[in-house]
Amino acid sequence: MAKDVEGSDGFQTRDYEDPPPTPFFDAEELTKWSLYRAVIAEFVATLLFLYVTVLTVIGYKIQSDTKAGGVDCGGVGILGIAWAFGGMIFILVYCTAGISGGHINPAVTFGLFLARKVSLIRAVLYMVAQCLGAICGVGFVKAFQSSHYVNYGGGANFLADGYNTGTGLAAEIIGTFVLVYTVFSATDPKRNARDSHVPVLAPLPIGFAVFMVHLATIPITGTGINPARSFGAAVIFNKSKPWDDHWIFWVGPFIGATIAAFYHQFVLRASGSKSLGSFRSAANV
Repeated sequence: MAKDVEGSDGFQTRDYEDPPPTPFFDAEELTKWSLYRAVIAEFVATLLFLYVTVLTVIGYKIQSDTKAGGVDCGGVGILGIAWAFGGMIFILVYCTAGISGGHINPAVTFGLFLARKVSLIRAVLYMVAQCLGAICGVGFVKAFQSSHYVNYGGGANFLADGYNTGTGLAAEIIGTFVLVYTVFSATDPKRNARDSHVPVLAPLPIGFAVFMVHLATIPITGTGINPARSFGAAVIFNKSKPWDDHWIFWVGPFIGATIAAFYHQFVLRASGSKSLGSFRSAANV
């Protein structure tokens, strides 16, 4: 709840109270069309995300393959790939935020679940939809460019040569922390009420976070920070190398999301104690 008040700096701000935490388990949610509409939105958004981004990765590898007639430094390069991932997140979060919240990532959904922003039912259905959407998105890439898809790695994530497992896991943890922390900050209703005189388009910093993390971690793991993205590519490509390292792209993002949720809720916000209390209350029912 918020009402407009005059701030000490002369700007119009809002008096604000935190909304109550989302119920841990809400069976009534299963009877609402809004839930299924949101799940469909997550499926379609993740499908489009994987289709465009994996196609960009494969296109770059084709254009830079000198053995196949490409040229050194051909194609969009790592910078272009990072822009593709960040730009698609900006577009898709903008399009779906009002319907599903625009998660498009099981790690984001998990972090928001820990912060009591979504229920268990919604979180599970979102993650399933995201993984299925990712599989379908990469499947379309393989269907349209089957020979190039197989020859150029299928856009799958794996640990690059010269890096050990600990380095790869740390890259995924830190990268996902940056993303999920940005999601919490950009969508914080208390911040929006306090800084209501400063227009902030939430998808923009989220897309930039994805862009920056990709610049840093593409040389290490190809950048996962999204278990659905890694899972969809691994399922369709289905070679041993991506599967050998696949656990990194689930464990790392989930740890990073957990740390980000804890940091935002319990360190930066007083609402963390309320969320913890509601977990205890639900357990005692």
